[in-house]
Amino acid sequence: MRQPRNKCSAPVPLRTQGCCTAWNTGTEPPPAFDREVYRRRNTVEGCFNALKHFRGIATRYDKTAASYEAAVGLAPFLLWARSV
Repeated sequence: MRQPRNKCSAPVPLRTQGCCTAWNTGTEPPPAFDREVYRRRNTVEGCFNALKHFRGIATRYDKTAASYEAAVGLAPFLLWARSV
């Protein structure tokens, strides 16, 4: 058995040390990476994250669907106005 590094843990049997394999053992090729698709996705996720900072949109305080839709339409304009 391998001795533990600290005195609080129990020794680990040698036969169990190699039983766990890594998630990706190198047999599968890595997934394809398209830089342009990643940029677009990141932009959309950033917009949704910014919209969540508007309290009325994040919690849906509006009573009617029309007023909620108006708030969702107004929030991107306010975000754009802040950035200019």
